[in-house]
Amino acid sequence: METLRASLNIQPALNLQLNERVNELKSAGMKIHHLGFGQSPFPVPEQAQRSLRENADKAEYVAVKGLLQTRELICKLHSRLDGLERFTADDVIIGPGSKDLLFLLMNVLRGDIYLLSPTWTTYKPQAQIAGRNTHIIRTSPDNGWKVTPSLLQSSLNNAIPGSLLVLCNPDNPTGACYTKNELQDIAKVIQKCDIIVLCDEIYARLTYDADHNTLVKYLPDRAILSSGISKWASCGGWRFGYQLYPKKLRPVLDAVQALASNSYTCCSSPIQYAAQTLLRFDNDASEYVQHCSRILQAVGNYCANTLLDAGVKVSHPQAGYYIFPDFEIYREKFEARGIRTGEQMCDAILEEAGVALLAGGPAFLDREDRFTVRLCFINFDGRISLKASRALGLSTALPQSFPQEYCKGTTEAVDNIVRWLQSLQVSNGVSDY
Repeated sequence: METLRASLNIQPALNLQLNERVNELKSAGMKIHHLGFGQSPFPVPEQAQRSLRENADKAEYVAVKGLLQTRELICKLHSRLDGLERFTADDVIIGPGSKDLLFLLMNVLRGDIYLLSPTWTTYKPQAQIAGRNTHIIRTSPDNGWKVTPSLLQSSLNNAIPGSLLVLCNPDNPTGACYTKNELQDIAKVIQKCDIIVLCDEIYARLTYDADHNTLVKYLPDRAILSSGISKWASCGGWRFGYQLYPKKLRPVLDAVQALASNSYTCCSSPIQYAAQTLLRFDNDASEYVQHCSRILQAVGNYCANTLLDAGVKVSHPQAGYYIFPDFEIYREKFEARGIRTGEQMCDAILEEAGVALLAGGPAFLDREDRFTVRLCFINFDGRISLKASRALGLSTALPQSFPQEYCKGTTEAVDNIVRWLQSLQVSNGVSDY
């Protein structure tokens, strides 16, 4: 069995692996601030919970692509919020999470896969399992970890026709968002190549300024939109994701649908019915997203500012609940303690500061020797913070003290990290923290 596992070269998803390790340590009595797992802290909107209860009796298999009404609502949502008016229900496929659909897409294509560095952890493992060659496009913190047209042009010069570029926007793990002009410039480069783009926009509704820009608008014939309800509606465990395909990629969609019919069959029926409540994106859903977004912005900025004050290089998040700090300034002190990789740094922070982080190295396609981490600033009770934000009302800005008062799990964790950094002294190889 070990020989078989080694020959397949399949590794578990590191974020899930870390989450299990943290839960085991907590069960053993260790107090840990968990900043290593990207799961929304907020409650599922009440109207969606009610709808799920009401539709619990829907036990039939539905169409592989999903319920017609649910697919129609997906199109209306993206027409109203993203200005994408050309999609119809026939262009949509719903699956048990966007991850499954991306994996099927990688299996039907025959070109190579182009990924940015850093980027989300499961893109490359999925490509490897699908037998696709991968090419890494390394971005820079000097440009907010965003790919530039010139970098993209040089990387795609010899791309095999039918290859796939995956662009996560808003980005996981950096929290960066692309502007309209940046996307238009990127689109001009891609139009010169015979490739397909998968636009992973699962965090789009959590863009802090509520002005999400999508590459799909500028690549009408070759960009596939991937999204779902796991992040903005806090429904990660519901496993509901979808993709929208341009008409010219109908053969690709048909192939993905065929694979879906031979794998997961269809997305859960009760979930599809209940999701309709969210996809209508009525005033209740809009209000919910606005409160969640401004809470995330407040706590994300607190984390970034606190780390910046400690000399850590980090960009302020523009969406979602991640930042991607670089602790390079502490390299000399780390190496004096024998810490030479991001993973070793995270192990030390976990053991000595009680904070769990996911190293930004190979998991996110960054270098192993770089001291980067993906920091998830959602270690707080979202019910409490959401209630406090609603009590203030959207017309009243959150006070500066809001993160410390209502997001303590996260602010205390970041404060612990800074204290650990400040205490780094070489004393028999052990920190004075």
